[in-house]
Amino acid sequence: MRTQKSLLPLLLLLSAAALLAVADAMERKNYVVHLEPRDDDDSGSAGSLEEWHQSFLPEATLDSAADDAPRIIHSYSHVLTGFAARLTDAEAETLRSKEGCLRLYPEEFLPLATTHSPGFLGLHMGKDGFWSRSGFGRGVVIGLLDTGILPSHPSFNDAGLPPPPKKWKGTCQFRSIAGGGCSNKVIGARAFGSAAINNTAPPVDDAGHGTHTASTAAGNFVQNADVRGNAHGTASGMAPHAHLAIYKVCARSRCSIMDIVAGLDAAVKDGVDVLSFSISATDGAQFNYDLIAIATFKAMEHGIFVSAAAGNDGPAAGSITNGAPWMLTVAAGTMDRAIRTTVRLGNGQEFDGESLFQPRNNTAGRPLPLVFPGRNGDPEARDCSTLVEAEVRGKVVLCESRSITEHVEQGQMVSAYGGAGMILMNKAAEGYTTFADAHVLPASHVSYAAGSKIAAYVKSTPKPTATITFRGTVMGSSPAPSVAFFSSRGSNKAGPSILKLDITGPGMNILVAWAPSEMHPQFADDVSLTFFMESGTSMSTPHLSGIAAIIKSLHPSWSPAAIKSAIMTSSNTADHAGVPIKDEQYRRASFYSMGAGYVNPSRAVDPGLVYDLGAGEYVAYLCGLGIGDDGVKEITGRRIACAKLKAITEAELNYPSLVVKLMSHPITVRRTVTNVGKANSVYTAVVDMPKGVSVVVRPPMLRFTRVNEKLSFTVTVRWNGPPAVAGAEGNLKWVSSEHVVRSPIVIPPAKASA
Repeated sequence: MRTQKSLLPLLLLLSAAALLAVADAMERKNYVVHLEPRDDDDSGSAGSLEEWHQSFLPEATLDSAADDAPRIIHSYSHVLTGFAARLTDAEAETLRSKEGCLRLYPEEFLPLATTHSPGFLGLHMGKDGFWSRSGFGRGVVIGLLDTGILPSHPSFNDAGLPPPPKKWKGTCQFRSIAGGGCSNKVIGARAFGSAAINNTAPPVDDAGHGTHTASTAAGNFVQNADVRGNAHGTASGMAPHAHLAIYKVCARSRCSIMDIVAGLDAAVKDGVDVLSFSISATDGAQFNYDLIAIATFKAMEHGIFVSAAAGNDGPAAGSITNGAPWMLTVAAGTMDRAIRTTVRLGNGQEFDGESLFQPRNNTAGRPLPLVFPGRNGDPEARDCSTLVEAEVRGKVVLCESRSITEHVEQGQMVSAYGGAGMILMNKAAEGYTTFADAHVLPASHVSYAAGSKIAAYVKSTPKPTATITFRGTVMGSSPAPSVAFFSSRGSNKAGPSILKLDITGPGMNILVAWAPSEMHPQFADDVSLTFFMESGTSMSTPHLSGIAAIIKSLHPSWSPAAIKSAIMTSSNTADHAGVPIKDEQYRRASFYSMGAGYVNPSRAVDPGLVYDLGAGEYVAYLCGLGIGDDGVKEITGRRIACAKLKAITEAELNYPSLVVKLMSHPITVRRTVTNVGKANSVYTAVVDMPKGVSVVVRPPMLRFTRVNEKLSFTVTVRWNGPPAVAGAEGNLKWVSSEHVVRSPIVIPPAKASA
């Protein structure tokens, strides 16, 4: 009897665990259901499409009888054959075994990845400039998948914009919003799934992020813009007279994959020209397992250019997302503008930093005691996670950076404990990348090199002191541009023999339209704040989206691949001082950190030659990846027999860059270029590679006699001696009297080639 009593608590515990397991199995969860492509054309009817999708659902079971919520959340028709649904574990297993079901994807949430940037990129007002000739992107529709928009912001005024193009089929959910709504600037706005809050709320930005990205891509001209007196000037996006279509697929910073696919589906149906995607996707997932890659393939087939963020997980190698070759994968770089602060130590040493906290008297006053809580090696003290009021009150506190999203919080911590100021120093991996953050106290963000010297001074001096002086906006800082430390790096795990990243754009300390949000609660009540400063590949991506819109406006018949080629082959590898672009450590930036280079819009609109691609070439490439007919079918949405096609290797895809996995034997790849310059043009091949590499181009000269003429050539790469373990990088340039068409050549390191 005593034994039975002692077992009773255990039995009760096991019973409770079993009940919880049953409840969990009975609970419905969200899935994206990927189906076989249909053989008929009934999908044109929304009713018949949903009926077909309903036919895949298992009949309602007892465990779900009381659940009245709709089981189908989204029906997809343009970028994916399938739907999003709420299923129990048992229902999901039943559906997986049904004929016609390819795959189930459990719902996952993906993270969200200016006054000077137009001028820094060479976009200047003037009747004879290409920016004006493009009509500032006039007539082009940019679709943004993000957190919504604040339509009443002055950046979204429609002065100078025509009505939406006749092809536009989108809808607006802002009609009942007081103080702002759809116009000739914001021509469409929708919210999806959880971002729609039960499909009743309009796509108002609740995080600020969507307003930032929309203004960067296509914000209209706003004079006298600044952030608390800094970065003053005329604000605009890259394509200020392009139209905007807003697809709210994120609630605050949570972006459901099923809502993202629904937004992409709607954007294709509505008729956007450019898609701007500042959301990180699954890192390194094989393309037929990557819903973003699958959906954007269909967008590409509809002629839509897709600009996507590489992610903010740098500087780790292989950390990029959104790496499918039919997307433009965008890295983040700096500009030559700084919101300058200067730290002066008691020994006379000075170090420049940045901060948006810029008091009007431009000085923090007399020298103050300087303390470094982490001087004894305590990691929590180093980043000021733990402070002692008696040690920091009235002093300037040296703190090591945490994450890029916590800098302001670190200053708030110092202020809460009575600190008079903060010097924020980078970790070693963060190098020289500094942020102009809106601190709540006198602060200066300095590089790792500067911070290390300041820490050494504190440790070696009995009574260290520091003064922070505020210099305001400083133009012409150097080196510029450089690659930001957080910008994710290649290569791409799903396709390592395609150079990814593709391009770098401005992504550091960008002046953007401001929308009050829970992401910046400290400024929620500041009604005077119209613009703000943000950083990330989510800021560089809309720059490229707007530039693509300008190119599309000037060349409406160009394919997405042609626009991408124009952007890549015209980019810069030298900074404004004429020396190679540097990374966050001020070392020469590799192509795996910056892509082909830093975008140059003035040359991208007139590239001379382009490397064009269509869906057929991508299918041959996918067959060559070895993912099988079923894998290719999942991506393309149609049945493919790879055995009947001529599959190509990754290196053979007609991409604007070349990655050659070179061992002991030479490798030859073929490329085809299309003349989009003058009819009679002659180009000569110029190769710039290290001495240990031989590159032979045949023919060495291309003679064009008409516009849109295509000519092919081969590139043979071999080692002149023993293979270099570190690999090699260089360029192939096709040079005419008016153009230089440059393609990176990359031989990956030996480990990456193995």
